[in-house]
Amino acid sequence: MKLSDIKKTYGTGGLMVPVLHGIDLEIEEGEFIAIMGPSGSGKSTLMNIIGFLDTPSSGNYELNSEQTGRVKQRELARLRNEHIGFVFQQFFLMPRLNALKNVESPLIYAGVPKRERRERARQMLEKVGLSDRMTHLPNELSGGQKQRVAIARALVNHPSIILADEPTGALDSKTSEQIMKLLVELNEEGRTVIIVTHEEEVASYTNRIITLHDGLITDDRRNLS
Repeated sequence: MKLSDIKKTYGTGGLMVPVLHGIDLEIEEGEFIAIMGPSGSGKSTLMNIIGFLDTPSSGNYELNSEQTGRVKQRELARLRNEHIGFVFQQFFLMPRLNALKNVESPLIYAGVPKRERRERARQMLEKVGLSDRMTHLPNELSGGQKQRVAIARALVNHPSIILADEPTGALDSKTSEQIMKLLVELNEEGRTVIIVTHEEEVASYTNRIITLHDGLITDDRRNLS
C-alpha cells in the first residue's frame, strides 16, 4: 500500500481541526508494523484511513495498485470486508451471540452460506486456541479469550491485512504476551500486520516502528531487536 500526502481535517466552518498534515508512507506486503505516538498524534486516524473506516480530506491512498480515492463507498466497503481484518482494544463482541456466532458475523454480511460460514468460524476459533469455548457468550470469557475471539473474527474472511488498535490495552501482561505471539504467527503466515500502540513492549514484537507527532511522521525505523 502507498499513502501520498494524506491530510485529514475534522469539523466545519470555523471549527476545523487538522489531524494529519501530509502523511507519506509505503507498506510492503507481509510487513509487521507498529504505529506509535502520544495521544492526539493522529495514529488512530491514520489506521482508520488505512482500513477504510474514514476517508482523507486530501491525498492519495493506493491499495493493490488501485487508487482508492476514486472508489465509491460501496466498493470501499467491499475492499474493507475482503482485504482487512480489525482488532480493537475493547473487542466489540456482540454480547448476545456466542463466540462461534460472533466470528461468523462478517461472513453473513459477505453473503457466505450458513454451512460454510459455520465451518470457517470453527476453523478460526480452533486456530486461536478456543475450540472449547465456541458456545460461550462474551461475558463467560476472560479478556484474553475475548481478544482471541476478536482475532478469529478478523481472520474469518482471510484478509491480507490485520489492523490492530491497542490490541493489548485491556489485558494483563501475561495475556498481552500471548496475544502478541499470536499476531507474530499471523504475520509469519504472510499477512501484513499493523498495530497502533503506545507501549514500547508491544512495538518490540514488530519489524518496523513508525512514530507520529502532531499529525506528521517523525520517525520510521527498522526494529532490529
